[in-house]
Amino acid sequence: MTAAAREMRPYLAQPKAMPVGSPGKVGYLHLGFELDADGRSVMREWERRAPLIVQQELYFDECWPEMPCVYILSSGGPNVDGDRYTQSFAVRRGAFAHISTGAATKLAEMRWNYSSLEQRFVLEEGAYLEYIPEPTIPCRHTRFLADTEIVADPTATLFYSEIYLSGRRYFGAGERFEYDILSVCSRARRPDGRVLFREKFVIDPAAASPETLGAMNGYDVFANVILLTPHEHAEALYAATPAAIDRTRGLAAGITRLPGGAGLLYKVLGTETETVKCAVRAFCSAVRRQVKGRPLFEEFPWR
Repeated sequence: MTAAAREMRPYLAQPKAMPVGSPGKVGYLHLGFELDADGRSVMREWERRAPLIVQQELYFDECWPEMPCVYILSSGGPNVDGDRYTQSFAVRRGAFAHISTGAATKLAEMRWNYSSLEQRFVLEEGAYLEYIPEPTIPCRHTRFLADTEIVADPTATLFYSEIYLSGRRYFGAGERFEYDILSVCSRARRPDGRVLFREKFVIDPAAASPETLGAMNGYDVFANVILLTPHEHAEALYAATPAAIDRTRGLAAGITRLPGGAGLLYKVLGTETETVKCAVRAFCSAVRRQVKGRPLFEEFPWR
């Protein structure tokens, strides 16, 4: 799907150092979770190709000891020209998992090509998955394309989040909205092929500034949360999550329903990364309490 994105057509020159497809530039990861005989969810399927790395699942959640927590690592440093990453996650019937990343995803300056991430999530009957990666940070002249496909059973729950910064921060002005292009597409369907929704945003700061009213308008951090869950859970969470603007904390958040009773969209804007991450985790904890009757574990203080 990423090769068909017309917004990336100006960025198809081969990188001068290592061309597209070179070893170390095509990362692949597939993880599959299922229940064992004791009712514990385990990572039964595990395939990886550097620079994407997963070592093993961890069971540190005291509120849910059977929950496997997995952290995706990268051995390649920041994403550079021509990097192509693919991730696939499958949660089998009744299984559950929590997936994050070991650190923020840095997108380096790109002169010739672009970097892409393709993802596919498959959730079977009664499955439950939390996907909460660390933020993505685009540098000056970054070109990045993300394409996510979701296949979810009506009884499954997926909490999917992504956080994007306006650019690198350092002493002075930093690199606010100095990347070339950011293209992010997410779509979902049922196992029988029925389409649920498709959402895509393309940010080209040189053509149209994201600083306008109705877009970022002074904020630096954007979080996009997709929640697919049975209708009764979605309605309860919608009622309990009012839109809010907190000027003291530099935070704004809003929620809306997905078409066809599929779930919810939750958006957060902020001036600081930490406050946005806390808002996303608070919403995830509310989801877990509603669906599973358990809170989300507290974040480690060093993250």
